[in-house]
Amino acid sequence: MRRPYIFPLPASRRCAATVVAPGKLEVREVPTPTPNASQIRVRLEGCGVCASNIPPWEGRPWFHYPLAPGQLGHEAWGYVDAVGRDVLRCRLGQRVAMLSESAYAEFDVATEDKVVPLPDSLANKPFPAEPLGCAMNILHRSDIRTGQTVAIIGIGFLGAVMTGLLAQKNIRVFAIARRPFAQHVARHMGATQVIPMEDHGRIIESVRQLTGGQFCDVVIEATGKQWPLDLAGEITRERGRLVIAGYHQDGPRQVNMQLRNWRGLDVINAHERDPRVYRRGMEEAVQAVATERDPKSNFNKLVRRDNVHGHHGEA
Repeated sequence: MRRPYIFPLPASRRCAATVVAPGKLEVREVPTPTPNASQIRVRLEGCGVCASNIPPWEGRPWFHYPLAPGQLGHEAWGYVDAVGRDVLRCRLGQRVAMLSESAYAEFDVATEDKVVPLPDSLANKPFPAEPLGCAMNILHRSDIRTGQTVAIIGIGFLGAVMTGLLAQKNIRVFAIARRPFAQHVARHMGATQVIPMEDHGRIIESVRQLTGGQFCDVVIEATGKQWPLDLAGEITRERGRLVIAGYHQDGPRQVNMQLRNWRGLDVINAHERDPRVYRRGMEEAVQAVATERDPKSNFNKLVRRDNVHGHHGEA
């Protein structure tokens, strides 16, 4: 049953989580945002946690504290609470997912082009459309074809979703994961082979044997760390495609250009910044989940309350 929308509109104050110093968070009462003419305000039900939140939480020299109230939250969903005069598509009480910047709070605002309606079939389900949309966009950028072999390095939320999407297309997927739980999730999502992320040389040899010495057509690096990035190049075949899906945010990276040159690798940065592309991915994710008839399908396995975790950079 769809959750009823509750009126009246909120008071002029809201609670928002505020990172006031590295490793220190306070819940503060701040003014409720007022949407401008092109914005909507959403009363939030929830917000996913992205691994991109880790460096500002841990502290890096380039961050300045305190962060803005609610800042870092960008994977939110909830109910439309107020609309600007120029808003055309969204209506009060409508359940939506949104791409915003301050969603660790009771309310947040976004322009209409960053909001995606959620159908009644997704009622009562937590729905972090932004990371699910990232998975759809990475799938587009990876250009994976039937019959290819794909390795995914790092099985957090993003790696697990990618594993499930590719398994549904009958793609041969090698999931390389560090944690036993992540290895279990990869199997659950349909990975052809699960390889523990333990020893660099052993992983390379395992992939070599599994592919008859050819290595992988496409390798998706989804950890955001140096060692897995090095590993990704080593297990990509000649003229293969190395897709960087992990969010590398803790400093410069070194790459083995000799290897990349010799093998003639295509290196794809799968991060998007165009709001239109973000929205398209989010809409595709909504449609993919909403139209799934089998509750045991790989995509629906991830859209459960106990599986909403950060997406860029887990292994």
